[in-house]
Amino acid sequence: MVRFFIKFIRNLKILPPWVIIFIDVAIIAFSVFLGYILRLNFSVSELTHYNFKTGILVYTFCGLISILITNSHRGIIRYTGIQDSARIFYMNLVNVALVSAANIAFKLNGQANLVPYSVVLISLLSAFLLLLNYRLLVKYIFSYYKNSVINQARVFIFGAGQTGIITRHVLESTPRMMVVGFIEDAPDKAGKVIDGIPIFDGNTSQLSQLLSEYSIDELIFTAKEISLERKNEVVDACIHCQVRVRTVPPVEKWVKGELSLNQIKEINIEELLGRETIKIKNKNIESDLRGKRVLITGAAGSIGSEIFRQVSLANPNSITLIDQAESALYELECESRSMETGAHLNWYLADVNNKDRMRSIFEEHRPSIVYHAAAYKHVPVMEANPSEAITCNILGTKVMADLSVEYGVAKFVMISTDKAVNPTNVMGCSKRIAEIYVQSYNDYIEKNGKNRTAFVTTRFGNVLGSNGSVIPLFKKQIEEGGPITVTHPEITRYFMTIPEACQLVLEAGTMGKGGEIFIFDMGKSVKILDLAEKMIWLSGLEPRKDIDIVFTGLREGEKLYEELLNTEENAVQTHHKKIMIAKVSHYEYEEINRYVELFEDLIYDKNELKSVALMKELVPEYKSNYSRYEVLDKG
Repeated sequence: MVRFFIKFIRNLKILPPWVIIFIDVAIIAFSVFLGYILRLNFSVSELTHYNFKTGILVYTFCGLISILITNSHRGIIRYTGIQDSARIFYMNLVNVALVSAANIAFKLNGQANLVPYSVVLISLLSAFLLLLNYRLLVKYIFSYYKNSVINQARVFIFGAGQTGIITRHVLESTPRMMVVGFIEDAPDKAGKVIDGIPIFDGNTSQLSQLLSEYSIDELIFTAKEISLERKNEVVDACIHCQVRVRTVPPVEKWVKGELSLNQIKEINIEELLGRETIKIKNKNIESDLRGKRVLITGAAGSIGSEIFRQVSLANPNSITLIDQAESALYELECESRSMETGAHLNWYLADVNNKDRMRSIFEEHRPSIVYHAAAYKHVPVMEANPSEAITCNILGTKVMADLSVEYGVAKFVMISTDKAVNPTNVMGCSKRIAEIYVQSYNDYIEKNGKNRTAFVTTRFGNVLGSNGSVIPLFKKQIEEGGPITVTHPEITRYFMTIPEACQLVLEAGTMGKGGEIFIFDMGKSVKILDLAEKMIWLSGLEPRKDIDIVFTGLREGEKLYEELLNTEENAVQTHHKKIMIAKVSHYEYEEINRYVELFEDLIYDKNELKSVALMKELVPEYKSNYSRYEVLDKG
């Protein structure tokens, strides 16, 4: 019998309307009978005196008419809600109106009321309660048995605030998910109950035990005021217990202000990397940029495009954007059409190493601030093509720096990299030489009292989600079923977000007086193997079982560990505790300029060893690693 009932519930879709009407009419008939009984204090002998049979028939018939008028039978019982309750109450009011009209008609003909008004009132209340509660009971029974035969995911919601409660209601809309409890760090909430759902203390030592004890399949983050360290602790506990982790987007990103089930997404690895976001509160940034003429090189790249987005908010007079990547520049131009900015935008498809082309742009737009983000950045590619690294990263920087001085640019902000510290590859060394050039040029013009241009450098690590970075690569490899390729089991990297990197660039442009190399506390470096494993777990898969991890060996010029300062450098603290200025060796401009001019002569020489040897002569700490240029370090 039980099996038959479960099978019936499983296959049951929606009851036919006539069944609902029949049940409702029966309940209305019972309600009016109950009204007579209560009115007469359960004295059955007095029922015949009040002609109760006629009264029941009239009231029930009017009830049938009311049901058909109000369509109260149209609601799906297992989804009964507030609107259904209102419709049922409205139907009962219509019923009372019809019965009252019948009573008045009989009264005008000199006859007694068909149904006493006291019975009408009692029947109204009892019918409403019975009709509503039977629906709620059916809803509960249907939900209980439906859920008992469906393989439900057992869910913890992290955060018992308003967003957590809304998320719980959204999850209730699907029979495949059951909220088992809330996890809360706030001690005043732990141990309490919300709509029958318990709130558990989120103490880290107890979390793994709770996940296992309640056989949790999924945890959903709804709390927004949670530290990065705490979020990682919770995710690590979930990974240990093989619990899926998802997150609710911020309220401002809800579609039409409402949260839906398909908006609850897997947590991004970017949300777990790096450290607490560095919040830069410098009111001078906007005032320094407002009304200015800004020029951005490498404008279509990950950093350049974000600098453009942030600068445009400060209402500069104009922004000139330069990049040699046609498609990327076109995409950014399309994006700009939906941006709200009063700045005049100038778009140029051009190479920063083309001095004549750059001169014409400077001549026309006369920028007051230059953000130089144009560079080749991929280590293996530059190791195979050192002349291109020299051309773009060194000579291109020289072109832009020289023109900035010539045309009276107030600030020149160059984007560098942590790979410039104790470089082990051509790319890193080319960026270090670019740092040396702009810093020595700053010292030179300061000493000689020439047209003052402040040269500022920012140095940071890998940016999350940038073009060609490891995270998009790993995501693609996971989607394709693996394997994930990691160069070395011990390799580590620093990470930061693109908006954060660009905040630093803007801050440097405001804070810098000239000649500084700005670095900042990037937190702990991340082991790339751990990153790969975590990304696999967060995808709902198991490393080395569902997705294999293959070690391919360090690539040419690649380091195991990145640095922000070399062993001979120190850092000076700024007004922001997370931002520092690197104390680096200073070079004479005349000497550096002589080297750079030699590079110009060598780039067309097919003997690349000469170019790399010159780089090593200029930057003695440049020691090649896993590279054919290691031969130059011997002897």
